[in-house]
Amino acid sequence: MAKTNTKFDVYKLTGLGILTAIVIALQVFTTFVHFGPFSITLALIPIVVGAAMYGIGAGAYLGAVFSVIVIIMSMTGGDPGGFMVWSANPLMCIVLCMVKGTMAGFEAGIHYKALEKTNKIVAAVAAALISPVVNTGIFVIGMMIFFKETLVAWAGGTNIIVYIIFGLTGINFLIELGVNIILSPAVVQIVDAVKKNRK
Repeated sequence: MAKTNTKFDVYKLTGLGILTAIVIALQVFTTFVHFGPFSITLALIPIVVGAAMYGIGAGAYLGAVFSVIVIIMSMTGGDPGGFMVWSANPLMCIVLCMVKGTMAGFEAGIHYKALEKTNKIVAAVAAALISPVVNTGIFVIGMMIFFKETLVAWAGGTNIIVYIIFGLTGINFLIELGVNIILSPAVVQIVDAVKKNRK
């Protein structure tokens, strides 16, 4: 029994190490892809994969890794939109980034686990859908609460809600959601392949 647990721990640590590297690489790369003031996020798929393979805690961990990279890119100016948020309120920028990313991974794990026994494909699609919804939803709510003056300045006289939907997050969110939906069946294949290799 101890050997089995040790083998599982090695697989899990190796898998999480690989997924961590993928999350970092994807987020750094996509920081320079912009549709509006903020960069697009494609790091959510490996977060969903980790949540499906290793559980809720792994999803939250990978979401936190993603959050740290977002913070670093915002601090250094690699993400111009993030840098403006950082400049307005560094502490709240950190809190908002950490909460949205971590919760995106956590919720992906919750939804996958809840639906896995019913249907793996449905579970993967649900996890892939909820992740960008939570990530963008918390971001928008946080911006409305803590960075309203910044939003007003960015909107330039436009209605803030209209600006958020069509200027701030709309295109990014739709691309992220579309990519996640398209790739969600691959999540099932990856999870099944990893589980077979463990045996």
